[in-house]
Formats: sequence, structure tokens, C-alpha cells
Amino acid sequence: MRDNEKKTLKRARSLRKAMPKSEIILWQHVRREQLDGFKFRRQVPVGPFIADFACVGLKLIVEVDGATHAEDHEIVHDVRRTRFLEAQGWRVVRVLNTDIYESLDGVLSLLLDELQNLKRAK
Repeated sequence: MRDNEKKTLKRARSLRKAMPKSEIILWQHVRREQLDGFKFRRQVPVGPFIADFACVGLKLIVEVDGATHAEDHEIVHDVRRTRFLEAQGWRVVRVLNTDIYESLDGVLSLLLDELQNLKRAK
């Protein structure tokens, strides 16, 4: 394992211990294959990045975006990150913190639709 991979793995482990409230809420609904049997992991290292959630079997990444994704430089970073992940064969879905708080059922429905589409395409 390269030094940068060790750092990413260490950072992912620390992020699992300090998840924001919105991520905790979503995790409670996707863990243990609760979302129609699809298995998710949290804080998953993918190259130099750490995905908030990933269904590794279908290569779906779920990013939970909050207020720290609104500035121009943050948007540029997110676009670069998404392009990298997609180039690695991942499908990236972004949801907002507010969507989790205000429309959790809608978020779960969106994720389930994405998962089912990926499963059909496989």
C-alpha cells in the first residue's frame, strides 16, 4: 500500500467516526442491506477521494452535499472529483443535506431507482 493510500484509508476511518447528522440519517436507512437488499459501505476510499457512501457491487457512489459545496472553488473541486470517479466506472449521485432532512423518502426512492437501473444494465 502506497503512503497516499494509507493516508486516505486513515482519513476514511476518522470520517466514519465523525459523520454529519445528515449522513448518519441516510446511513441508518441504507446499511445492512435495508434498501432492497443493496449493500452499502460508508466513507469508501476511491483513488485519492473518499466517497460518502458506495454500493461497490454496482459502482454507485452517493455524495451528501451541504453548505460547504456552494462556493465556486468547491463546485470546481466537486466537478473534478465526479469526473475522476466516473472515469473509474462509478455512477455518482449527489443529494443535499436538506433533501435528507425534508424528503428522506424521496432520496431513498432516487437511490433505489439508480440501483435498479444499474442492476438492469449489468
